[in-house]
Amino acid sequence: MPTKLAEIVEEFAAAPKDLVLELLLEYADVIPPLPAGTDREDLEQVPECQTAFFLRATVEPDRTVSTVFDCPPEAPTTRAFAGILAEGLAGASADEVLAVPDDLYQRMGLAQAISPLRVRGGTAILARLKRQVREQAS
Repeated sequence: MPTKLAEIVEEFAAAPKDLVLELLLEYADVIPPLPAGTDREDLEQVPECQTAFFLRATVEPDRTVSTVFDCPPEAPTTRAFAGILAEGLAGASADEVLAVPDDLYQRMGLAQAISPLRVRGGTAILARLKRQVREQAS
């Protein structure tokens, strides 16, 4: 797992349970807007999310992974999942992304702070991201 993502996971795991949701929502504004010339047709939808959520992972020639996420502002929890990944995976290699544990959000203690349906959506985001990386890295 990339160092930055491991630090975020540690921060959540160590936070008092009553502050986990507040900490999560701080990541809702981390995802940048779509790059110029990119629209949803260029991204993969994650239908497991309760809201319209789209993503794309690109393995660059140097084997680092760049990510693009699109999620409406009225879905702060889902945006926060993307924000955690955007920040935690910035500059990460394909191998580091693929090494992220599938139960990432449970390890962060989010299962006690948000609904299982939302955790499932976040887990689906990570799974699709890793699948795109795996397909390009092979």
